[in-house]
Amino acid sequence: MNFCNESERPERRAAISDGAYGNDDRYYIPDYTLHNSGTPGSLWHDRADGFHVVSTVPKPKERMVKAYHIPVLLCILFMACGQQTGRTDLDIAAPVTVQEVTLKPIEEFITTTGTVGATQTVDLKTETNGLYRLEVNPRMKRSFSIGDEVKKGDVLVTLENIELENSVKIDSQKLSLDLSQREYETQKSLYDKGGITLRDLKTAEKSALDAQHSYDNSLIQLSRLKIEAPFDGVITDLTYHTPVINLASGQPIATIANYRSLIMDVNLPAKQLGRIRENQQTRVTNVNLTDKVFSGKVVQVSPALDPTTRAFKATVRVENPEFALKPGMFVKVEIVVSRHENAVVISKDVIIARRQNKTVFVVDSNTAVERRITTGLENPAEVEITEGLSVNDRLVIKGFETLRNRAKVKVTE
Repeated sequence: MNFCNESERPERRAAISDGAYGNDDRYYIPDYTLHNSGTPGSLWHDRADGFHVVSTVPKPKERMVKAYHIPVLLCILFMACGQQTGRTDLDIAAPVTVQEVTLKPIEEFITTTGTVGATQTVDLKTETNGLYRLEVNPRMKRSFSIGDEVKKGDVLVTLENIELENSVKIDSQKLSLDLSQREYETQKSLYDKGGITLRDLKTAEKSALDAQHSYDNSLIQLSRLKIEAPFDGVITDLTYHTPVINLASGQPIATIANYRSLIMDVNLPAKQLGRIRENQQTRVTNVNLTDKVFSGKVVQVSPALDPTTRAFKATVRVENPEFALKPGMFVKVEIVVSRHENAVVISKDVIIARRQNKTVFVVDSNTAVERRITTGLENPAEVEITEGLSVNDRLVIKGFETLRNRAKVKVTE
């Protein structure tokens, strides 16, 4: 507090006319400015002890101005916030992509891997000695080679062995067979008329049978000179031998495999034992044949577990009509254990896991609505929805990660 000196009294008296006494018996002069310092403040006259100047007391006019501005500023801020909120609601409409829910089939399957093999395989070898000659493929009009398809009975290689052919005496054996059979027919006719005894008939029959066996044995020996395909298949290996070389018995000639259908053994965990059954359909794929899917089925299931691996074995037959799959290929097989034809099916990627619940978002009037769902059959990519979605619902498939229930959205292509 500063007291006025006597030199300031003329100004003080002049200012008094602008002031007034208050309830505290003080006379206030609101716009008084201290001389010398020029500091604004308030001056009052106390009837008891004279004039006082306090430079730290704000002027009443300034307080009135500030009090008047407070509600105005609050109103302006409220209006600005309201406008900003309106713009925010418009700006936060999240872009999403939707897909209409439809009905389609779904399969639940068990995936495993294995190696396919031919259903029939044979290694052909020489069964006698002779001069080697590779035969001509009648369908290709050239000598047989690796990769050629063969039919049952096709002669791949012929061995020439004059000594064996002479020792067999096939023509003589054939003639003996014909004579024995005619003799037996004659004796049988006589026996029916009572002309000979039963013993004579049996003797003639024995001679005919011996001749037949001798002839058949000769044919077997001669057949060893021709190496034939025992079934339809493909030549997977053909050993090269110099033409007209004399091969000994037991020399490798060719390998033939029938892989128009293939067989594979798969090992499955014990928990799947009750789910795998014979005749279940399968799908087989190979990483090198990305555009092909091969159908098949389970042909047998072992009822016992391997004590070491705790797995059981199942055998799958794979159809391979174009020979696209080759024996020895590593493949993936999907065994279909259940199938529903008309189901609400969605991608697993759009499901949000929330504690014990699973939810998805659908769009209704540009608003994202969160739906709790119940699932049924499933596979690695898709899942059946048994509750929570209906046909024609607009399911959010992109942009759902940051959505909240009832959030505004904008559907994009």
